[in-house]
Amino acid sequence: MHELSIAHSLVEIAEEAAAKAGVARVTVVHLRLGVLAGVVQDALLFGFDVASAGTRLEGARLEIEEVPLQVYCETCNTVVALPDVRYFRCPQCGAACRRIVTGQEIELAALEYEDDTPEATAL
Repeated sequence: MHELSIAHSLVEIAEEAAAKAGVARVTVVHLRLGVLAGVVQDALLFGFDVASAGTRLEGARLEIEEVPLQVYCETCNTVVALPDVRYFRCPQCGAACRRIVTGQEIELAALEYEDDTPEATAL
């Protein structure tokens, strides 16, 4: 299950970013995941819970945005979304498409966190 190693890497990157920002607890991790990334979302969600235990991400929610497959069609000179990941032909002209534009991402997009900064009191 390579999703667990991906989850560990994700937690490590998020931990580093949170530490740099002085964040005590992360509540939500936003991930962009391409349909061709080869990741099983349920396994990644489980792995994230395991990997985040004992860190400032423990109990955080992993929100996954699925990134669709888009390719560049040289014939149409445009980027097109493919409705089927097994069929790499332009839906407009039928030409074979070889250049993937989106759909392979595994990208940490954002972190949400609790603001534990003490409130300034007026005297």
